[in-house]
Amino acid sequence: MAALVVGHKNPDTDTIVSAIAVADLMSKRGVEAKAVAQGPAVPETLFVLDKFGLSQPEVVSGVAGQKVILVDHSDLAQAPADLKDAEVIAIVDHHKLGDVTTSSPLLMWVWPAGCTGTVIKAMYDFYGIEIPKNIAGGLLCAILSDTVIFKSPTTTEDDKKAVEALAKIAGVSDVQALGMEMFKVKSAVDGVPAKELVFRDYKDFDMNGKKVGIGQLEMIDISMLDKVKGDLAAEIAAVKADGRHSVFLLLTDIMKEGSEMLICSEDAGIVEKAFGVKGDKSVWLPKVMSRKKDVVPKFEAAFKG
Repeated sequence: MAALVVGHKNPDTDTIVSAIAVADLMSKRGVEAKAVAQGPAVPETLFVLDKFGLSQPEVVSGVAGQKVILVDHSDLAQAPADLKDAEVIAIVDHHKLGDVTTSSPLLMWVWPAGCTGTVIKAMYDFYGIEIPKNIAGGLLCAILSDTVIFKSPTTTEDDKKAVEALAKIAGVSDVQALGMEMFKVKSAVDGVPAKELVFRDYKDFDMNGKKVGIGQLEMIDISMLDKVKGDLAAEIAAVKADGRHSVFLLLTDIMKEGSEMLICSEDAGIVEKAFGVKGDKSVWLPKVMSRKKDVVPKFEAAFKG
């Protein structure tokens, strides 16, 4: 039975492409593996899969009784609900180490990079396995997406080197143009329900015993969201009402290099505690581009304090 390679809930481009790439890599190393996902691909990811001829992974509702490889996460809150009834045999990630535990030794590749795709490029190199052209294109796009075309503070030199090498393999001559093409697809929100936008890139976190949700929409120009901000605010209020202490939605403007944060919390003062600025319903946070590096650590510290 093939091991299931699965990324986090509400999958983004990195999590989908990482599953595809790791399934390919592990299978070529003699460990039969299959890419799956915890939800359907979002528009940006569909654009990438179509552009490079990659198949969308099957959506699964559970992994009980299976061998599992986790990509792009190691937090139980983002993993399949029945992960405790599966055997985790590997983790490939670029976030902080989460709360997943195992009863047996496992393969671990967890790097402080801007994207899991960068880690996977290094894995292919380490094991001496050639990266297929279509997977190289997918990994390239995943890195451009996660690093916001190198504008994110999470960007490392490893990410830039990986992009340069992957572009050559994939036959991409202008990575900036490709990145902007992706973000134009990502910025298209006309007619998209508010719920879908909130959960397009959304994660739950346990912060000192409190359940906190943080979503993010990355736009070329966040004024494109002006007509739907009221709907987005109403939607995060509904999400909060479902057993959460707080829900925050980052509206990130990749050209202005900052984010407006929509706030719905039992204690709006937590925002001032974390960022030093007062905000009731929303607040502008200059230079805040990354949920992983700019937002989550500050909130975690604020909730502990």
